[in-house]
Amino acid sequence: MSNPSAQTKGTTAFLAQATIAFGISFSATIIGIIYLPLDVWQRGFLVMTMLFLVSSCFTLAKVIRDQHETAKVTSRIDEARMEKLMAEHDPFKVVS
Repeated sequence: MSNPSAQTKGTTAFLAQATIAFGISFSATIIGIIYLPLDVWQRGFLVMTMLFLVSSCFTLAKVIRDQHETAKVTSRIDEARMEKLMAEHDPFKVVS
């Protein structure tokens, strides 16, 4: 049985790698949009689209994380109920 108090946690190196990768990709996209031979309104459209995409990615990641945490809590509650039933069960008790 798993330990309910133990939580998996990302390392500092993974957090740094993810943050740096996000910063580089975001900056590269902005620089690419700036240097494209486009009108101002076309650049504005691309910037708004990119910002919407980034926002959607963060929202999707949060929703997936929340669903995973909800499943873990539900599983832990079910495990606690089963443990309680097993602890209260007396195989030698006479059923009347």
